[in-house]
Amino acid sequence: MQRRLLGAVVSLGVLGASVAAVVALSGAGTQSRIPEEGVGAPASASGATASPGKGASDRELRFGLSMGDRLTWMTDAELTKALDDAEELGVGWLRVDLSWRNIQPDTSTQYLWERFDRVVDAADAHGLEVLPTISYTPRWAADPNCGSGSQACPPADNARFAEFARQAAERYAPKGVHSWEIWNEPNILPFWKTGPDAERYAAMLAATAPAMRSADPEAFLLFGGLAAVETQPSRGYVSHKTFLSEVARLGALKYVDAVSYHPYTYPLLPSTETATGTRYEDIDRTHDSLVATLKKYGEPGMPVWITETGAPTWSTGRAADSPEAQDTQHVTPRLQAEIAADTVPASAAIPSVDVVFWYAYQDGAPEAAATKKSQHYGLTYYDGTRKPAFEALRKAIAAYREDHG
Repeated sequence: MQRRLLGAVVSLGVLGASVAAVVALSGAGTQSRIPEEGVGAPASASGATASPGKGASDRELRFGLSMGDRLTWMTDAELTKALDDAEELGVGWLRVDLSWRNIQPDTSTQYLWERFDRVVDAADAHGLEVLPTISYTPRWAADPNCGSGSQACPPADNARFAEFARQAAERYAPKGVHSWEIWNEPNILPFWKTGPDAERYAAMLAATAPAMRSADPEAFLLFGGLAAVETQPSRGYVSHKTFLSEVARLGALKYVDAVSYHPYTYPLLPSTETATGTRYEDIDRTHDSLVATLKKYGEPGMPVWITETGAPTWSTGRAADSPEAQDTQHVTPRLQAEIAADTVPASAAIPSVDVVFWYAYQDGAPEAAATKKSQHYGLTYYDGTRKPAFEALRKAIAAYREDHG
């Protein structure tokens, strides 16, 4: 219970924590929090099924759809259709952006919770869990040095972000929302517009985690989803392995319960084994894997949540039709279906992985020369027509469930 106790006793001064405070609070030999009950509890002696964070030997892989902010802006009919499809797929989780900018777009005294309330209530009615990704700063709260009006600017004041996160946890815990992801892809410039900064992200965790746990002692908090990239200073990328290691070195792993990761492997199948290591192999099979880093910094039992993986079916250039294809930018619908089917057993074969989310449910635009690759990861086309990957993923999940009874 170490992390929960920490959250209860740390004073409000932590909300403005500096990096020095992160290091001071980390201590030596920090142990992983093993909750006694609720979210994150291990299996009981009687063999009861455990929640997130349980040991690999008895864990059952869970499945989700990563939806971004699409659900928030759907009509009631569109939302019902999306959640009906999620049920048909057999997923139990929805990863949804909870954008600070959407809730408090103009001032610190403004609160527009209604659209997200609707998503949470609709998901609950369909028996689906919600994993909010809490991020995206309104202009009035953004770092003035960001030089951009982008919602991906980090907050100027971590205390303000932490207070918003606390209010979100307080509002949605009674509705059954207890799992949260703190920011999205903080290791790349597109989602951290001042440039990836492990110290600054560690300070954000130090401020936000205690605030959220003060409102919901059962809060299960995820490290912001790591983009699987190589370090490229010219593009503002820090590799997922380096960024996790730097945050861990600062002692900030004590604030989270799981690591969130985005291992896109296309055109390779997720199960592909290579001499150099794929993004999937970086979870636990490369020498500097995520699991190796967790072990090095005293968190050997911390689970990995794959909160995004998938493959796009449209962009400029040639589409890959097999895992051996070279110099391609996207995949054919047939290969996307193969990747979707393979994602289930490939994820199940990694002991540390607890949950895997497919990105995305629906394309963000019709196929046209001007559209971006990022708009075409869906299991369905923009008009709602299903791609072969929809049925492939549904069958793979059903087969896994049948095997694991």
